[in-house]
Parts: sequence; C-alpha cells; structure tokens
Amino acid sequence: MADMSSQNRITGAATSSQVAVFEARLDDRRLRIEAALREWLLPPDGDVVPALRDACEYAVLGGGKRLRPLVALLVAEACGGNCSAALAAGAALEFVHCYSLVHDDLPAMDDDDFRRGRPTCHKVFGDAIAILAGDALLTRAFEVVALGMPAEVVPAAVADLAAAAGVAGMVNGQAGDLLGEGQDPTEERVRWIHLRKTAAMFRAAATMGARCAEASPALIAAAATYGESLGLAFQVVDDLLGKSGDPRRTGKPVGKDDERGKLTYPAALGEAAARQRAIEITARAHAAARSFPRPEDLLQLAFGLQERIA
Repeated sequence: MADMSSQNRITGAATSSQVAVFEARLDDRRLRIEAALREWLLPPDGDVVPALRDACEYAVLGGGKRLRPLVALLVAEACGGNCSAALAAGAALEFVHCYSLVHDDLPAMDDDDFRRGRPTCHKVFGDAIAILAGDALLTRAFEVVALGMPAEVVPAAVADLAAAAGVAGMVNGQAGDLLGEGQDPTEERVRWIHLRKTAAMFRAAATMGARCAEASPALIAAAATYGESLGLAFQVVDDLLGKSGDPRRTGKPVGKDDERGKLTYPAALGEAAARQRAIEITARAHAAARSFPRPEDLLQLAFGLQERIA
C-alpha cells in the first residue's frame, strides 16, 4: 500500500525535492537504457551493410522519451527486483517501438516528414532502406529477448511482446487507425484503436518488467493493468498535444490529425472532456500501482505523463 508521500504524488502535491529526486532516478535509468540500446542494436560481428546500419542507428539513437523501457525497469524495481535484469527487455521494447515509428512515417502510412525534431528515416535513407531498417529492428528485438533475458522467463516474455506488437496488438491498431480516417470519431472506436496501437506495448513493457523480477501471477496481472492504463493515458495526452501542443516540444507538426480526419480523443470528446478522461485513466494506473511493494516511482511516472497537459 502506498504511504502518505505516495498519496501526495497522486494528487499532484509532490514537493519540488521529491520531483527532483524522481527525475534524477529517471535520468540514471535513461543513461543505462541508452547504453543497453547501443549494446544490443547490432550483431557483435558488425557485418551489416553500412546504409542499413546507419538507418538503424538513426532510428534508435536519435533521442526519445524511452518510456517503454522505463516502464519495464520501474516495474521490475517496484516488484522488488533490480533494473539490470530488465535492460534487455527494455532494449527489445524500444526496438519494436522505433521500428513502428519508421514504418508509420512512410508515405504509404502516416506520411510524416519529421520525427523527434528531425527528418524521418525514409527522408534520409529512402523508403526501401527505411523499410528494411524497421524489419531489422523488429526481428532484432526478439533475438535480444532470447539472448538477454533470464532463460526461465523468455517464453512468456516472447509471448508478451509478440501479442503486443503483432496482429492482435499494435499492427491491428495501426490498421484500424489508417482505415478509420474520416469515420465518425466515437470514443468506442478511438479506444479500440489505441488499446491496440499504443496501450498494448505499454502493457507488455510492464509485464516483461514484472517477469524479470520473478513476480507473482497477481503482480504480473497488476502490471498488465498498470501498463495498459498508462499507455492509454499517454495516448490521450499525445492526442491533445497533437491538436494544440507546441511543435518545438513535440518534435512534429500539430493539427495534422485533424487534417487527415484521424480518430482521436479530442475529436471524439472535445479537448476538455479528453483532459478529464486522461485524469480518469491515470487514476486506474495509480490504483494498479498500489498493488506493488514499492509503488512510488510508478505513481509518479503516471502523474508526470498527465502533467504534460496541465
């Protein structure tokens, strides 16, 4: 059960010193994640066509919030484990995420010219190499799980990642997103898409982190609820920032979702109600986090995402 300090964080009353300590912990973990990404990105023999190597490095090592790896590490720690065991899981999750961004940005998909404040992968390397880079990152992710995670959890972790990334998860959500352009933006349709396109990968991050800590079935279930809720809240916030955020902070143009008739939470609910929905979904993440022996960082992470639209 969360202590009073944790309760303060839920309501947004964390002191500046508490926030500073939490951010310092995140910075430390991001440094470890960046090292793991470099360690696992390419085969150790380095025998990769230079253009493909450069495209993979461009896609992965060019910045990003690293939220999915952070979730894996923080959940492992919240279960009483240590983040070292979850670093390979985090690298695999980020490779899948980066592959999805490379492919989503292609002209045949979302047709974006900028990502993270710089030209997208296909704008730099061409469509063909960008597609192959995405393919390489996706398959490399499963190799990393097999080689880098504890052997006893590899089968379950592979199943987590495949279900989240594949035909029932992110790919399915992306198909729904593309084919839903111009449709009536009901909340039911929007939620169906983003449970799969976004929340499924956050759920996998949380369950893979819990497995690294040898968590009980009950804690793995709580991790699934936490990750899914966090991912859905993140998507609502992202939709709001995509409508009226600062492009200097988001790294991509705003208003494009409206131009393309995308099914977003602001389109379905209006901006005020979408903000309220983000708060409600974050509360579900908080409730799940309280199941963990050490919930504080999970609570603060969820609240921090919500604060992006404060």
